[in-house]
Amino acid sequence: KRFTQENLMAKTVADVMKMVKENEVKFIDFRFTDTRGKQQHTTVPVSHFDEDKFISGHAFDGSSIAGWKGIEASDMQLIPDPSTANIDPFFEETTLILTCDVIEPTDGKAYDRDPRSIAKRAEAYLKASGLGDTAFFGPEPEFF
Repeated sequence: KRFTQENLMAKTVADVMKMVKENEVKFIDFRFTDTRGKQQHTTVPVSHFDEDKFISGHAFDGSSIAGWKGIEASDMQLIPDPSTANIDPFFEETTLILTCDVIEPTDGKAYDRDPRSIAKRAEAYLKASGLGDTAFFGPEPEFF
């Protein structure tokens, strides 16, 4: 199957669901970044994915991420961001990547150690303080 810009762009939940169908996606890869900057992920078959995941999220064990949670209260939720949807070109089976926000299931708030949450709070602070209206965040690859 040939992937084109039109069938690989998503902005809304409806776009993502259309993308899944049109590209015959087999797996959904929920991705997030840990506090140290390492990308983490959990992959599910497409049969375990529907529009509800964008509201209720995908549960995962926060104690498996270094520096995050203890085993006694480790439940966490990944809420996918539909604007980040794209097809991973490296998986053998067609796999859709969704970058996620990490949420505390007890109160529904963003997890304070999630780098996406930290970046959003930093951007909100810049705007509220009048220091700036735009912030740019990105990785700095280093090889040793």
